[in-house]
Amino acid sequence: MTEREPRTGSEPPPHRDPSSEADLERLVEELEELEELVDHPAEREQVRRAIHTAHRVPGVHAVENGIKRYTTRDMAEAFVGSILLSLPLLVEDGVFEIAEHFVEFTVSGIPIFLISNVLFIGLFTTALLYWTDIRDVGVTDPLFGFVPRRLVGVLGISLLTATGLMIMWGRIFEGEPTSAEAFGRITVIWTAGAFGAALGDLLPEDDALAADRANGEY
Repeated sequence: MTEREPRTGSEPPPHRDPSSEADLERLVEELEELEELVDHPAEREQVRRAIHTAHRVPGVHAVENGIKRYTTRDMAEAFVGSILLSLPLLVEDGVFEIAEHFVEFTVSGIPIFLISNVLFIGLFTTALLYWTDIRDVGVTDPLFGFVPRRLVGVLGISLLTATGLMIMWGRIFEGEPTSAEAFGRITVIWTAGAFGAALGDLLPEDDALAADRANGEY
């Protein structure tokens, strides 16, 4: 009978089954969906603890390093980020001057700078969400088969936020602007709001840290 040799530290770690990682990722996604459906605080806390435990399981790369799903929590985070960056501009009269510049420069009656600013908002928001290395953002269930829901959510929420704040604070119709100029004022606020919404969506406190704080762990 031969004696079994002890395993040394130089030996490679055992192979991890990719299917088990996929199962863990699906488990976390299902737990996150369950968290949105649960209303009772105690039950929701139990689900969060389960998510926190799943975060600590090795191999859940999609949870720790990336974002795949777009939830109501993401929408709320985008709204808060949009508010934070929009508010400082609402009291600035420079918004009016920029909007006037947008509509005054035209080619064949088309406000080139106004349209360019709208395209710029869409482009840099897309770049911030999907082309930077802040977090790995995946696309699931795109609208019409190719439009990311997260991009539509961030742009839509920031646009509605900018419009709502301009109306509520009485800044959109001050000085009786034309319709194009009023929209130009909104796009100025929207530029900052979209940036804030994208950052708010990308840089939230992760579930694991929230669970740690809830349990008194830091």
